[in-house]
Amino acid sequence: MVKRLNKLIARHVDTSQFPVKATVRKDGVVVLEGEVPDWKTADELAHRVAKSKKVRNVINHLSCDGKSLAYIPKKDLIEQGRALGTFDEADVIIVGAGVIGSGIARELSKYNLDIVVLEKGDDVSQGVSKANNGMIHPGNAVIPGTLKAKLNVEGNALYDDWASDLQFEFKRIGSFGLSYDKKDRYTPWLGWIAGRLNKVPGMRFISPDVFLEMEKDVEVRPRRVLYAPTTAYVDGFEVTIALAENAAMNGVRFHLLTEVVDVDVEEGVVRGVVTDRGTVKGKLVINAAGVFADEIAAMAGDQFYTLHPRKGVIAIFDKEKKGPDRSMNGRPYVYQKNTKGGGVQRTVSGNPLWGPNAVEIIDKTDLSVQPEDLDYVMGSGSVVCPGTKRTDIIASFAGIRPADYKEDFIIERSRVVKGFIHVAGIQSPGLAAAPAIAKMVEGLTADELGELTRKDDWNPIREKPVVFSKLSPEEQERLVNENPLYGHIVCRCETISEGEIVDAIRRPIPAVTFDAIKRRVRATAGRCQGGFCGPRILEIIMRETGLRPEEVRKQGKDSYIVAGTIRDRYDAADCCETRASVGIADGVAQETGAHHESA
Repeated sequence: MVKRLNKLIARHVDTSQFPVKATVRKDGVVVLEGEVPDWKTADELAHRVAKSKKVRNVINHLSCDGKSLAYIPKKDLIEQGRALGTFDEADVIIVGAGVIGSGIARELSKYNLDIVVLEKGDDVSQGVSKANNGMIHPGNAVIPGTLKAKLNVEGNALYDDWASDLQFEFKRIGSFGLSYDKKDRYTPWLGWIAGRLNKVPGMRFISPDVFLEMEKDVEVRPRRVLYAPTTAYVDGFEVTIALAENAAMNGVRFHLLTEVVDVDVEEGVVRGVVTDRGTVKGKLVINAAGVFADEIAAMAGDQFYTLHPRKGVIAIFDKEKKGPDRSMNGRPYVYQKNTKGGGVQRTVSGNPLWGPNAVEIIDKTDLSVQPEDLDYVMGSGSVVCPGTKRTDIIASFAGIRPADYKEDFIIERSRVVKGFIHVAGIQSPGLAAAPAIAKMVEGLTADELGELTRKDDWNPIREKPVVFSKLSPEEQERLVNENPLYGHIVCRCETISEGEIVDAIRRPIPAVTFDAIKRRVRATAGRCQGGFCGPRILEIIMRETGLRPEEVRKQGKDSYIVAGTIRDRYDAADCCETRASVGIADGVAQETGAHHESA
């Protein structure tokens, strides 16, 4: 195998200038090391190596301009965490509070297990779970025979139960695969073949006339239409929040702003984890850390894959903008590998959504939106909605897909460490597969810990929060009489009341940042993007939490809404002015030989 790998490397890299080394481990994992001219070369080479059936997976330690995806231990934080000592102990430690980690937590909360979830962000749903198009894929856009395909179809079918129990917005209205001309005439057929092999139910071809009757705002008549009725739509962050809240109601503890920096393993057995806040002891670690799952695996001494960040940008339009309700593929002017590509649809909240694209990057934290990203998104969707302009966008954002080089899910017990489960590489259709992934990990947990006993008082139901704008006038009047805060409209764009914001702050997973409130009640999500309601929301957060204005954040550790009070600014300015006056006086005194004293 090594000879074949060296030939493959020679075809992609000038090894006389860029020496690249490939090592094959006993477990079939290939480790790539060395310097390459650009990241595109590194990514394509790793993908080529991973195509071999004899290769279990690829660890990509290739570097470009001094940058690499190789794991580097955070020694200072590890020492800090160990010095702080143990602050919690549990049977199960779940790393990551995205839709996968929260879904697993909720699934395991039905058992007599002590469970903690560790999340380095200041809220749940901080990674790709909040930055996606919310589509519950039917299963006709994934490679047949993969774990991804199996769990996609199974998870899609389980969403009705999740939506019923957890009361999140859920619309099962189908999606379309379209061809517009001879260039893309195979697109619907490829979807139909994959769907048949993956046993996607109800999929069928319909006439363009029927399609145009179903989507009256579409202006372009397609040549061929494939309809997949099982496609559904959610807000990924709403699903995650619902899962986390229900898990918390059933005894799961969530530690936010808690970064896992090491995994304690003694004699091949997991004993717990080290965080920047101290250590957590536990019998089982479930690695659902999204794009950083490969680093958690390295901490445990069982890295056999690299997760390469694949950025996708999405554009959101005002609700009043015309467009289709169901997802349909656009026509990208640039072909992008290893992705289902972006399309045009409408969110469950009513906003047209276009995208995402797919760009391979080396920085796992790069959430920037570049002009060329929006060029791609607009170019792809314009065939469906030709009258839409870039100036119609009210918001755009980027998410990072955590893809491995086999382009499949990695869900398995560690082969070298007892008490460690990998749940990695969960890129699209990870949101659709989430219920099935949770059930699969439930089985793996039983394999690790032995037979699990169910709780007698487990409650799978999460009551739906009040959505004031969707209530009847009679229900609104009754609610305002019970609690006048519901009569105070704070966000005019989305008609969000003060009562709803207060509810979000007081729920099982409290919303104490601007973005956390936005994800729960949509305040600041409208056309003004918080320009009108922002100051009022700041006041409400301060009143309900006791935080000072300079302590309230938008999202993340250093994203403070205000820099300080005006009084502090004036005091600081007066202080600086006093120091400056003293300095000038001292300078004059030195030149004239005089002596200046200051208190």
